[in-house]
Amino acid sequence: MPASGSTAEALAARLSALGLTTRVEEHSCHTSVEAELPDSLSAETWWEVLDTVALADRFGLLATSLNGRTLWAAVRKSAPTTGDVGGPSHQR
Repeated sequence: MPASGSTAEALAARLSALGLTTRVEEHSCHTSVEAELPDSLSAETWWEVLDTVALADRFGLLATSLNGRTLWAAVRKSAPTTGDVGGPSHQR
């Protein structure tokens, strides 16, 4: 398993330990972790969740009235090249 996969598995394990159901998926450039968030989380659990996803290269929260809230995190499979450090939205 690539390093990104083991990091993603570790993220998923930590989120699962907090009571969240997680999914891990391999993509061409990254490994992603998703977790459905319940309607209410204690402040302490939120801090643990944020502390966990901070280990990823990117993370975010998708919230819709139809599907609830999905937390996502992505771990790159390789280090970015110098020109890609800022990501796709970075302008030179």
